Amino acid sequence: MDVPLDIAALRQDYVVHGLRRANLDADPIKQFTRWFGEAAAADIPDVNAMSLATATRDGIPAVRVVLLKGISERGFVFFTNYLSDKGRELEANPRAALAIFWVQLERQIRISGTVEKTSPEESDEYFQTRPIGSQLGAWASSQSQVIANREALEAQLTEATRRFAGGNVPIPPHWGGYWVMPEAIEFWQGRANRLHDRFRYTRQSNSSWLIERLSP
Repeated sequence: MDVPLDIAALRQDYVVHGLRRANLDADPIKQFTRWFGEAAAADIPDVNAMSLATATRDGIPAVRVVLLKGISERGFVFFTNYLSDKGRELEANPRAALAIFWVQLERQIRISGTVEKTSPEESDEYFQTRPIGSQLGAWASSQSQVIANREALEAQLTEATRRFAGGNVPIPPHWGGYWVMPEAIEFWQGRANRLHDRFRYTRQSNSSWLIERLSP
């Protein structure tokens, strides 16, 4: 099949910002929060969308987009169905990588580290803030499982709606969050001629962070 565009010719030169070592916070979480605030102020759609990479015990990789729902000194939080493909992969191989790209700011952040489930209390606290439709959807969807058709999914939603009519929707036992606890965080700022600025923070044995500039 012919591709309607010359993909090889597509390119964008990056000229909006630069990034210097002197401008970086010593703490990558604080640096992330600063950049996230600037992205939010720029009204970037789905500013908290991030790619999540996982792998099976045998090393077969998978990637998908999830939503960042919390940041702290401990790390980065997202929520999902624990019985989904990503949940099963994280159970077998509790390591993950995240990537966020804000094209309007010509910035990318990469995060890698170990993964732990959020506590039941943390998961429930967030679940109760979700819209009712999202709460019911968590009960209706057997995420990543094969279903016969759209009608089957709608029927499961109808059943969940009937089941919890007139009351609070409890958190499903198979649903909750994960902490991605970073061991390395890289901040990438696009620059002209593909000579991008890249700085990597690596956690040291004493919990301090080593900051190194990387070649683009």
